Formats: sequence, structure tokens, C-alpha cells
Amino acid sequence: MCGISAIVALAKNAQNGLPAGSAKDESRAKLTEQMQASLNRIKHRGPDSSGIWISSDERIVLGHNRLAINDLSDGGNQPWHTADGKIHAIVNGELYDYEAIKENLTAESRYKFTSNSDSEIVLALYQVYGLDFLKHLRGEFAICLYDEGKDVFIAARDRYGIKPLFYTKQSGRLLVAAEIKAFLPLDWQPEWDVESLVEGGWNFDDRTLFREVRKLRPGYYMTCASSGQIEYQQYWDIEYPDKHILDARSEEEIIEGVRQRLMEAVRVRLRADVPVGVYLSGGIDSSVIAGLVTHLAKEQGRVLGSLPPGERVTCFCVAFEETSGFDESDIAERTADWLGIKMHKQIMNEDALAARFEDATYHCEHHNPDLNYVGKYALSEVPQKLGFKVVLTGEGADETFTGYGVYLPDVLREADLTWKGAMPEDERIRLFEKSEADTNAYYMSVGAGDITKVIPEGRKKLNGITTTASMSAFMPPVFDEWTSSLELRNSQDVIADDVPAPVLEKVRQKWHPANSAQYVWSKNHLPNIMLSCLGDRTEMAHSVEGRTPFLDHRLTEYVNTIPPSLRMKWNGTAVSSNGKQRTQNRLQQNDQFTAKWVLREAMRPFVTKEIYERVKHPYTAPLEYEVGGPLHTVLSRLITEQNVRQLGFVSWDKTSNLLDRAFAGKDASAARLAFCVAQWVVLAQSFGIQTAAPSSI
Repeated sequence: MCGISAIVALAKNAQNGLPAGSAKDESRAKLTEQMQASLNRIKHRGPDSSGIWISSDERIVLGHNRLAINDLSDGGNQPWHTADGKIHAIVNGELYDYEAIKENLTAESRYKFTSNSDSEIVLALYQVYGLDFLKHLRGEFAICLYDEGKDVFIAARDRYGIKPLFYTKQSGRLLVAAEIKAFLPLDWQPEWDVESLVEGGWNFDDRTLFREVRKLRPGYYMTCASSGQIEYQQYWDIEYPDKHILDARSEEEIIEGVRQRLMEAVRVRLRADVPVGVYLSGGIDSSVIAGLVTHLAKEQGRVLGSLPPGERVTCFCVAFEETSGFDESDIAERTADWLGIKMHKQIMNEDALAARFEDATYHCEHHNPDLNYVGKYALSEVPQKLGFKVVLTGEGADETFTGYGVYLPDVLREADLTWKGAMPEDERIRLFEKSEADTNAYYMSVGAGDITKVIPEGRKKLNGITTTASMSAFMPPVFDEWTSSLELRNSQDVIADDVPAPVLEKVRQKWHPANSAQYVWSKNHLPNIMLSCLGDRTEMAHSVEGRTPFLDHRLTEYVNTIPPSLRMKWNGTAVSSNGKQRTQNRLQQNDQFTAKWVLREAMRPFVTKEIYERVKHPYTAPLEYEVGGPLHTVLSRLITEQNVRQLGFVSWDKTSNLLDRAFAGKDASAARLAFCVAQWVVLAQSFGIQTAAPSSI
């Protein structure tokens, strides 16, 4: 994992943002100074070394901060260059199976590798396959590459958006970086994107909180030609089978297929020249990873990165106060004891949350109505202190294996014709109506409104799935009155508008609603929240590389073919694939369904009975705190009339009593609002964001 930054002059003979007539030595020195300042802003992503390359015509500048993981020698430093000096690249991330790829490429091409780094395969693959090289990469990555022969700049992002990549245009230049703060030394003046904030676009499409700053979409690459023309191309997308075609496989075959592929995804992620650990909670996802890592270490003798053979697995866990009702560390500790692995806890009381609130927000660069990101930020301090640069995490399991309860109405929305053991039709209809009513009652209770009363056009486009309503349920009602004059869309329309037309056709005609729900969630919430403030941003703030086996595309492409009825399974009597009657274990999922059933069955040998049977408990932080306590003190300092009015898009009248409602009134919705407003204040102050006003939109 690393930090990358790039500057591209959009006109071939431009001075790259420098004063006209600048002398060559002067201009190169200025560009070097700017890029180094940009890299310094994201040095936490790669504190081990940094490098800068400037093209001879000064049109392209590539900068790299290195977190040394594979090949710790100077030979792994970046930017990379081909032997003929025509192709240059900077890579952020981790690429797996690179030894095999190197061996094949050495035999097939004349590329001579100069290091043992995984990142160098980018140059060799590009030389052989051109832009198709991305299809040969396995892992999490963000890449910038410049081909001098074709005079084209290329930026690419991994399939699920595990690694961030942002871009903006400023003074005739295209700026690209791993984090938005890297733009600050490059003459970028941050402004709020109020439409993105109010519509939720920062979470539902390629926008951010900042005006004219975009995210490169997961599974896409962009090219910038010498003419300055920028184009975007998708190289990978999530796919699902036809909902009308019966799956002929047996349960046992499907379960074994999951087991083999997930074990392989974990195995390749143990390769490193530094120690590898595991993040562990009380849930099945991280417990599965810990169990598989332990199995591979004990039974197959796999080495955990650079740790000595036979060394026990080390895991790291967040422990909230026991009285909060949010602590899972006792369950994690029982799992660790059962596996015989070492566990280190990060104690997270209110003092710890308050002390890290502002730093964690600065690193995430967006708001979150929950303080779980602060806990993840603090957790990542532990492996860093103990000398671990790499951790395996459980992110992505719920998106892949249908783990969220909000999926249930869409699982039941249509009969699952792909599986002959699915529930009787009359029972499906009854449970569907109940799940819709329960879901609506929940949204009404949190002030999100009646989702059955008015169905937005976007939801209709997506075959009526209710998951879009759950994604947009929390939209802060604190915006200033002038924002209502903007021509804004319903957030569910924003979600639908971001879905490509060919995919919309599949949603309407081919895919089961459960798969459509997972698609939109995986394109929005997953990269923009789960993999951001609960992933890369809080991990890399402490120079820790998170690896996500559940998002290995070879695994997910297989799991996506599994019928919805086996991912979230009905616990009633069903006919199995061999024709025998049996009653499924009554694991609680809305009392009658087992979320991630196929994952539980595949991983049953590697987890405790407690974990196998446990109901999903989302990782979150407490919402109730006392007046005068550490968090109340921090938020009282941030949420003042002056600070709120300085934002420009938030109404002081709507926020002046937030703290009283949140802390004295123990109002959870008010607490979430207060967290968001305070985070906006932190970002405004740390980035120097201009006050938003109608005239600036």
C-alpha cells in the first residue's frame, strides 16, 4: 500500500500551472516542490520512501510514497520505469499471484524484472496486453501510468474500489491522488459540493463532498490524451445469473466451491515480507478469516508474512465498554482462545473516542453518522505499534453473501426459480408482506418516512427494491433553507441514475431482486463508506495495509452464481438437492432466515459453535453519552453558531438544540446528526473550505 499523486498538463505545450516563460530549471524545481508538498500531505500512506518523476516536456509529474511490503530493498521504490524509459507507473495497493505472473511474463516477453516487488508486474503486463492488463491483476489497487510512445496518461482503480483514487481539474491541469488532501499544495481551493451533500451523491455516485472533485469509479480506468481529452472505460462489472434458469448443482458442491475459493483468497493474502495479522470482532466474517489463517498456518505450514514458521497468528480487536451494549471483545476473545491465537485489544471508552474524533475525520474526508470509524482508526494504531504492516479484514462478506437484514424484502420480492429447494410460494408471499411492513415501520421510527406511500422513480427503475430506501434512510435534515431552491433529485433517483443502462435492463428482466439489491449496495455503500472510513482511510492513517479476502474477484464471481435462497436461507422445512426432507438450523435472521447460510456451512469447521450460530451484530459504536463528558465537550467546541454558519449550507436554527437532544435527551437520531455536523466543521477547518452560498452553486 502506498500514497500516489500525479499532475497532468491538459495542453501539450502548457507550462503545467507555472508562470508563462518560466526557465526549465526553475519550472522543474517548482514542480518537484509542489509534488513533494503533495506527497507530504499523504506521507502516512507510505512513510518508508518517496520518489518523483517528471517527463522531459514537464507535462507529466508522478509522485509516490512507499509502504514497503514486498521486497523491502530500494529496488522496490517507485516510480517504475521500463528499460527503454518509455513507460512509467506508480502503484498503490497489493497484487497477488505476482510470482507466477512474473514467471509467465519472463517466458513470454523480453521484460526483465529489476525487483521482487509485486507492483512491477504492472509495467510488464501493460507491455504485453496494453489496456487489457487490468484484467490480469488480482488484488486491490490504484494505478497511474504514462506511456510516452502513445503520449497517454492512464489511471485505474480495482474492481471493488478497495483502494481510493480521486481526481480534479485545476488551472489547466488534471490532478490525481490517493487522498483529496494531496491536492491542497497544488493550488486547489476546496469548496463544498452542496448538491452532492443534500442528494447523497458523495455516497451514491462518483462525487465527493468537494465541488469538482471526483472518485474514479471501481472497475474503471481513465485516459488523458495529449490533446487533453479525458475518457472513461469500464473493464469489469458485477454479474449475476438469469433468475429464470434452475441451478443444477447440489448444496454440497456449492458449499465446497465456496470453501476452496475463500481459502485460496486468504492464502494468497498471507504473502508479504513483513508480519501479517488479522482484525477480529465477534462476528462471523472476521472469525472466518482468523480461522482460515490459523488453519493455513497450523495444518499447511503457511508462513504469516515474514513471521517465523510456526509462529502463532496475531489478531487485533476493538473493545468498547461492557456497559455500552456494543462490546463484542468477549466473543472475540473466546474465538481467539479456541483457535489458540494471540489477541491484542484496543480499549475504546468515551475518552478514547473523543481524543481521536477530529484526526479520524480528517483522514476519512467525509462524514459518517456513526462513530465506528473512530474505533477502526484507533484499532489500526495497535498493529502499527506492534510492528505489523499488514492485516486481513472481513469487509465485503455481507455484500457478497447477502448478510444485511435490509436485503430480506428483496430476497422475498420474487420467487427464487434458480433453486428447487426454495420456500413454498404462499409462505414467500406471507413473509414478504411481513418483511415489507417491518422494514417500513423501522424507517418510520427513525424519521425516514413511509417508504410505501410514495415510491420514487429511481426505485421503480430498479424493479421496486427497498434496499435503495435503506441506503438513503439517513439524510441529515439540517440543511439551510436556501438549499431547497436547488433542483435536487430524490436520493433513490440518484442511486438509480448511477446504474448503467445495460445493467438497468438486467435488473428489470434478468436478475433476481436480491442480486439487484446487492449490486447497488456494492457500487455505493461498499466503496464509499465500508471500504473508506471503515477500511483504507482509517487503516492507512497508521500505515497499515488492510487486505480483504471476501472481495477477491475470483471468489465473488463464484458466489454471485449461488441462488439467493442459499445465501439468505429460509429456516423452514425444505427439500434438499438429493430429495430428502430436512429442517434447517433455526439461526435467527428475522426469526426465520439465516443470513450468509452458504458461508456459515462452508466455514463451519473453522469457527466456534457460538460464531456459527450467532445472529449478525453490525460493528458500530455507542450513541448515548453524558452531558459534560469527553464527547459532549468536543462537540460543544465544534458545533457553535459561528462554526455552523461558516459552513454555509447548514441551518443554525435546526442545529442549535442538537447537543441537548443528543446528550440530555438521549435521542439517537439527534446524536447521529450532531456527529455529522461536527465532522463537517472539522473538515471545513482542516481543509480551509470556503463558506457555501447560493451564489457559489
